[in-house]
Amino acid sequence: MNAEIIGVGSELLLGQISNTDAQYLSRQLSSLGIDVYWHTVVGDNRDRLLRTLRIASDRSDIIITTGGLGPTMDDLSKETVATFLGLDLVLHQPSLERIRNHFSAMGRTMTKNNVKQAMFPKDSIILQNDIGTAPGAVMEANGKSYIVLPGPPSELQHMFDHYAFPYLKRKSGQGIYSRVLRIYGIGESAVEEMVKDLLVNQKNPTLAPLIGVGEVTLRITAKSSSPEEGEALIRPMEQEIEKRLGTAIYGFDEDRMESVVVNLLREKGRTLSVAESCTGGLVSNRITNVPGASDVLLEGCVTYSNQAKIARLGVSPKTLKTYGAVSRQTALEMAEGIRKTSKSDIGIATTGIAGPGGGSPQKPVGLVHIAIADQNGASAKELHLDGDRILIKNGAVMHLLNELRLYLLSLK
Repeated sequence: MNAEIIGVGSELLLGQISNTDAQYLSRQLSSLGIDVYWHTVVGDNRDRLLRTLRIASDRSDIIITTGGLGPTMDDLSKETVATFLGLDLVLHQPSLERIRNHFSAMGRTMTKNNVKQAMFPKDSIILQNDIGTAPGAVMEANGKSYIVLPGPPSELQHMFDHYAFPYLKRKSGQGIYSRVLRIYGIGESAVEEMVKDLLVNQKNPTLAPLIGVGEVTLRITAKSSSPEEGEALIRPMEQEIEKRLGTAIYGFDEDRMESVVVNLLREKGRTLSVAESCTGGLVSNRITNVPGASDVLLEGCVTYSNQAKIARLGVSPKTLKTYGAVSRQTALEMAEGIRKTSKSDIGIATTGIAGPGGGSPQKPVGLVHIAIADQNGASAKELHLDGDRILIKNGAVMHLLNELRLYLLSLK
C-alpha cells in the first residue's frame, strides 16, 4: 500500500512556510507500513489541484491533502477532491455545531463563510478537529482513500494521530518496526563498504545508511504484523552488523553520545570533571542535558585564557611558553589539573583553534587536542577538524565524548 501527500497552498510554493506537514505524515505513515513515494505541492488553484489529483490517483492507493480547509474562497481542497470524485457536498450538522461552539468558547460570533467548513460528501468519514474550526474527512472511491487534513501543524498532527491514524491502521493491517544503530569514528563510505553485501541482498528487513552531523546511522526496518515479529526479523541483521562494526556502534535508536557516556559513568561508578578552552562549555552543556548527570559530573570549567589555565588548573607557565596553549602537553595538564582540583575520578579537556582566525602553518584552524586523565596518568589525541567555528567546536565535543566512551568501556 502506498501513499501520496499533496500540500495545498501558494505560501508553500513561495517559500513563506516550510512543508513540515509532509515530513510529519511521512514518518507516521512509515510506522504503519505504508510507503510514501511522492510529495507534491500545488498552489490554491482548482484546475491545477484537479490535475494533481488525477496524477496521484493513477499511482497511489492513499491520497492525502494538507491545507485548504479554511472558510475563505481560496480554501478549496475539500471541494476540489469532491468534484474530482463526482460527489456532492451536504451539510454535516454535528460539525456545524462544533464550529459554532468553538467560536462561542472564544467569545466570538461565527460568520456565514464558516458554514462551508461543515460541508462534506454524504458518506464521508468525518475527522473531528479538536483544536481549530476545520474538520477533515476521508472519502473512499474506486478502492482508494482520499484524506483531507487542515494545514496548521498542531491541528493536522492532532487530527491525524487521533482519527486518521486508526483508520489507516485498520486498512494497512501491518506496521513498520525499525532499529537504528548509531556509529561514530567510521566514515559513511567505510560503513557502507563493511555492510555492502547486506545492502545488496536486503528484502525484509531492509537496511539504509544515513549520515548525520558527525555520525553515521544504519536503520534496519522490518514490515510485520506485530512488534514481536518485527523484532524477530530485525535481530539477526542487527547482530551481524554489531559483529562487524564492534565498538564503533555507540548507541541505538534515540541514544545520544552524551547519554551513553553518562550511563557508562554511572555503571562504572566513576565521577567526571571537565576543563574546556576552545569548546567554551559545550562539553559540559551536552553532558548536563542528560537527566541525572549530577550523579557523575562534579565540575566543568571554561579556562579560555592562559591565566585561567594556570590559576584554575595548575597548568605550568613553562608548558604554555614552550608548547603553547594549543598543544598536547597543555591538554594533558588541563585534564590532570581539573581531575585533581575537583577530586573526580576522571578529568577531560579540550584546547584548540576554532577559527576563523588564529591559525598558522604550524597550528592551523581546526587543530584540537583532547585529553583524558585518571589516577594512573593521562593520554591525549590530536584532531584536525574541518568546517566553520561551530562545526569545529561540535566536532571536538563529539570526539572527546567518544574517546571517553571507549575509555569507560575498557574499564573492568
